[in-house]
Amino acid sequence: MTRTVAQVIVDGLADLGVGHVFGVVGDALNPLTDAIRTTDGIEWTGFRHEEAAAFAAGAHAQLSGRLAVCMGTVGPGSVHLLNGLYDAAKSGAPVLAVCGQVPLSEVGGDYFQEVDNDLLFRDVAVYRATVTSPSQLPRLLESAVRAAVTRRGVAVLTVPGDVGDLKVEEDRPTRFALPRPAVTRPDDPALAEAAEAITAGSRVTLLVGRGAREAREEVLRTAELLAAPMVLTLKAKEGFEADNPYEVGQTGLIGNPAAAHALDSCDTLIMLGTDFPYRDWYPQDCRVVQIDVREEHLGRRVPVDVGLAGDVGATLRALLPLLAPAGSRSHLDEARERFLRWQEQQAGLADPAHDRRLLGRVRAMFDNRVDDIRPEALAASVDRHAADDAIFTSDTGMATVWLSRFVRMRGERRLIGSYNLGSMANAMPQAIGAQLWAPDRQVVAFCGDGGLSMLLGDLMTVRTERLPVKLVVFDNRRLGMVKLEQEQAGLPEFGTVLDNPDFAAVAEALGLTGIRVTDPAELDEAVRRALALPGPVLLDVVANPAEVAVPGKPTVSQGWGFAIAKIKENLP
Repeated sequence: MTRTVAQVIVDGLADLGVGHVFGVVGDALNPLTDAIRTTDGIEWTGFRHEEAAAFAAGAHAQLSGRLAVCMGTVGPGSVHLLNGLYDAAKSGAPVLAVCGQVPLSEVGGDYFQEVDNDLLFRDVAVYRATVTSPSQLPRLLESAVRAAVTRRGVAVLTVPGDVGDLKVEEDRPTRFALPRPAVTRPDDPALAEAAEAITAGSRVTLLVGRGAREAREEVLRTAELLAAPMVLTLKAKEGFEADNPYEVGQTGLIGNPAAAHALDSCDTLIMLGTDFPYRDWYPQDCRVVQIDVREEHLGRRVPVDVGLAGDVGATLRALLPLLAPAGSRSHLDEARERFLRWQEQQAGLADPAHDRRLLGRVRAMFDNRVDDIRPEALAASVDRHAADDAIFTSDTGMATVWLSRFVRMRGERRLIGSYNLGSMANAMPQAIGAQLWAPDRQVVAFCGDGGLSMLLGDLMTVRTERLPVKLVVFDNRRLGMVKLEQEQAGLPEFGTVLDNPDFAAVAEALGLTGIRVTDPAELDEAVRRALALPGPVLLDVVANPAEVAVPGKPTVSQGWGFAIAKIKENLP
């Protein structure tokens, strides 16, 4: 039977195993959404905002490692997809965006809602094509899917509104022929050069990123052999934090003093599967050996002495026999002792009574309520009560800081966030994509009040799809990270105050369970209850807006700037 352009696309996606398509319906998409309606094995998940749909698709792709699909209709619908697609692209998530377009005969005529999709998506997409003839299918679909999967990025296929219903005369099944990824390693001379550089050092530190996640065993063997403390990027938490006697936490603004010292005191740095972007946090005057499967990452952030292009696991398996054991474990032992002391200090900060016991008078000087809940206490409570296979998402900003410091990726826990693009409003829609990928697992979103507000409408998607996501709102009535950045620069807080509603009441009005917590004494039981209840739950926790996350290497200028800002804020 001869099929339409829309049916060929939908059948091809269903054959590929795509179970959900995320988007907002619209006139140019009508042939496609109708084909989804009548096709077994593939479902339409309607969102209130295309940006949320794209975030959900990106999360689905990152967790599954497989293609995810979102759709937006003519002009504005495609524009709304863009931010979520940028997040997918910068996260290396294979996502196909199918976008509607004005009728083919009107393209180029400044028609109502017309947007040049080729121009719009040029920077974000590894592949872009517009279907202008039925004879192009299924070839264009196959090319788009292959590009997204093999290049780990975004592909965009545009379908004009009058093309979707056209008949494909020379119909044939789709043949994606997706290759299995190659496992490569450097040649022997390169490995020998790297081994010589590493063996020359006496204080080796590992900086480990998500690109090493499949090589956990080899990375741990390397750390043991070299007695090397292991600094983790945020995205490496889920692969390396649990049962790791070499781990010393994160570096950067969300990091800790132990990780900063492990980097600053090393004479040899080995970077494994990481493109950590913050140059100021790299050590100075040390040898650097970097292993990454993507050659363009080698030396991009810091000059390297030896750059090895290859799979981290395969490269380490070949490199380990060439390395000599460390002569001393003092570098590792000192880093671990510092890390354990810092963790004990953080546990004290997570005590809900901390402010009242130690800082009440100081807080009162700045007119800050001492009965607001400490965000550290909230994050630590979620860590205690969440399942060992929970999937966490976090909004960019202070919510990510608290997750990084207080939630441990033990068991089979997973972690998703906008950790490369750094967008606001990602946690809730990514939780939707995660829950659709894993319906039987607990999904917990660490939502900033600013982030949740930005895409608040898709709480209705949570309700409509009956998704049991748990939304934990750090309700400090602030754009907290921006506030901190202003004050560190010596500027008084400005423009960051949020006039929030009672988010729990909003959730209840939308048909979700809402729980609001204002008393620190009620926090732990409220968290336990929220995570245990069936169905979607929004936990609105009134958190202290004055709480400061001290970076791993606070500078004198930051401290002075903060003091000046506080004086300015309290002047009449």
